[in-house]
Amino acid sequence: MSMTVIRNIRTLVSGDIDKPLLDADTLVVRNGKFSQIGKEDTLDTSGADRVIDAQGTTVTPGLIDSHCHVVLGDYTPRQKMLDFIESSLHGGVTTAISAGEVHLPGRPKDVAGTKALAILAAKSFSNARPGGVKVHGGALILEPGLQEKDFQELAGEGVRIVGEIGLGAVKRPEDAVPMVKWAKKYGMVVMMHSGGTSIPGSSVVTADQIMATDPHIVTHINGGPTALSLDEARKLVEKTSYIIEIAHCGNMKRAAEVMEVVKKANALDRVIIGNDAPSGTGVVPLGILRVVSLISSFSDIPAERALAMATGNTAKVHKLNTGMIKEGMEADLVIMDGAMGSVGKDALSCLMTGDIPGVGLVMVDGAILVKKSRNTPPPARMWKEV
Repeated sequence: MSMTVIRNIRTLVSGDIDKPLLDADTLVVRNGKFSQIGKEDTLDTSGADRVIDAQGTTVTPGLIDSHCHVVLGDYTPRQKMLDFIESSLHGGVTTAISAGEVHLPGRPKDVAGTKALAILAAKSFSNARPGGVKVHGGALILEPGLQEKDFQELAGEGVRIVGEIGLGAVKRPEDAVPMVKWAKKYGMVVMMHSGGTSIPGSSVVTADQIMATDPHIVTHINGGPTALSLDEARKLVEKTSYIIEIAHCGNMKRAAEVMEVVKKANALDRVIIGNDAPSGTGVVPLGILRVVSLISSFSDIPAERALAMATGNTAKVHKLNTGMIKEGMEADLVIMDGAMGSVGKDALSCLMTGDIPGVGLVMVDGAILVKKSRNTPPPARMWKEV
């Protein structure tokens, strides 16, 4: 039985948007899961295989990228580069959700082919973790001809996501609605493109089309890359209960405007954060942290609540056993601090100022995968092993 103790934590971010900070300074990890959380003098920390002194820094759940266009392995044909998923690990991302393997060269668009791609990607990423990141791949791209029996088969083979509706040939609500109902029947989470076109073959998607189709998630409401109008976005926030995704590869002005609408609607628990990369915007390893910083600094939302949008909120919609620091959940976490030279003196105040904090350690399932980020600024304070 392996056991790791992380002590001397100054700020412990829970990932739960309703209770974002924990009154604790110590974590105990056993066999890849959180087993004890609290004050050091109240916990049994004897027999630890490893003791980490957080040196008064901040610990958060591992970040979840709610929107990643993976294909197979750690390679993106869209940008022709290797190791982009591992690079995001150095930005604190421990889990990534596919929004569709749409960039596969020669992507098949017949029923058999689109099913085969989803099943292959789902099974491939369940067996391989690029850099250690948990990738939930195999997001089905809807194509004409899919029937209920296909969704039943796909669910039986481990496909849990319907990728962005609008990227395949099924675009009109009247064509998509039966498929969405089948997907929901078999337990799949359904995403839908919003706003302007993103790649050749995609189409403009309006708020009315989204509401008629009835997905779970409205992807990149702030643009991917072209955003809905603010009135259209307001309709989706105020008139529906859909999950609202803010994406890095989108319109940052619209992101700030949408967050003001979200605040007034008291809907922070419906916001999730995605990178929407690789895309024409590029590969952005720090995209999730950048959006957290944007939301916190421009919308005056406490950084610990913005971090919950990139952790616990996404975990809830996808029914994941990660994204929160809670006993029994998978021990995915990040140790971070204010970036060296930032006016923010700790990780949360750094985010509130609009800066990216320094990532000092990334853990997945209790295993340390990053001992110091190669992508963020260096943290002002570093953890040490005792």
